[in-house]
Amino acid sequence: MTWLWPSFLYLLILIPLIIVGYILILRRRRRFAVRYSSLALVRDALPRQSWLRRHLPFIFFLVALTGLIIALARPVNIISVPAGKATIILTIDVSRSMCSTDINPTRIQAAENAALSFIQRQSSSTQIGLVAFSSFAEVIQPPTSDRNLLDAAVKSLLVGRRTAIGSGILTAIDAIAQVDKNVPPSITDSSPGVEPAPVPKGAYAPDIIVLLTDGVNNTGPLPLDAAQQAEDRGVRVYTIGFGTPNGSEFASCQSSDPAAGGFGFGGGGFGGGFGGGGFGGFGGFQRGIDDATLKQVSAMTGGTYYSASSAGELQNVFKSLPTYLIMKHETTEISVFFTAFGALFAALAILLGLLWHPLP
Repeated sequence: MTWLWPSFLYLLILIPLIIVGYILILRRRRRFAVRYSSLALVRDALPRQSWLRRHLPFIFFLVALTGLIIALARPVNIISVPAGKATIILTIDVSRSMCSTDINPTRIQAAENAALSFIQRQSSSTQIGLVAFSSFAEVIQPPTSDRNLLDAAVKSLLVGRRTAIGSGILTAIDAIAQVDKNVPPSITDSSPGVEPAPVPKGAYAPDIIVLLTDGVNNTGPLPLDAAQQAEDRGVRVYTIGFGTPNGSEFASCQSSDPAAGGFGFGGGGFGGGFGGGGFGGFGGFQRGIDDATLKQVSAMTGGTYYSASSAGELQNVFKSLPTYLIMKHETTEISVFFTAFGALFAALAILLGLLWHPLP
């Protein structure tokens, strides 16, 4: 159970204060009571009244007040139910380091092959989208269940300069927002707006982001800021760190950056011809994976971090992704039950008070 207005729970401090006040009133009554020469005579004259009769109405009043304060905090219950229609956004790093040959034949080819196998294993009711990011992020294929379109999109990936992990997450959120109206689009400098109220903690949309990268964010929004927007929308992000610890030189492959040039690159091999300018041949080393940030991104959003240092490990990671039964989490406000509970005990307190302590 969680709360929509948890600040109202601070009102519960009134309960012990009221108890203290009640005790002080009882003591004051005793202090100013008329003194008789014989207490035995007083006891005989007064009707016998149990401790419960004297204090039970007050106890019921406290219970009623507690229930009403809890109702003010608007408690909600989160229920997990299978998602009838799920959306998965594959968000793939296409920075230049993905041309590294430490994973045979190259990282990007291994990533393409794993993505293609993953797509084929999903059920026909699952919508899959593709986002690619380097210095910026772009939706290559909006969410669809057409496997032919998805295969063509994966095989069309091109590489570019730099690594914008945060942009990849935000673009993936926007791709989800296009098909799930319960998920608001991201807020960026170019698309300003009012941040939506965060979903209750533990509530998730039936949509997930699978983000694969081999590097460190070096441009665009910070990954943790982007992850915060995903968390606020209930979108889980599963992150994959891909590459060997030592890295390797870059092979030649096609670049989406016109200034970078290179060879054409399709699903499974080299092709095409020269682009403009180029960074053909070999050059540079992969700088390493920011595992710490990727782990934080997945932990914040309710996802999981995976590490893969070979093509086989990457295939296993994609197989282990929890996509076979994506759950959505519905929130049901249950404040009405606490309101009814409080009203019932308030009525009992009043009724017993009138029965046992009738007004003169």
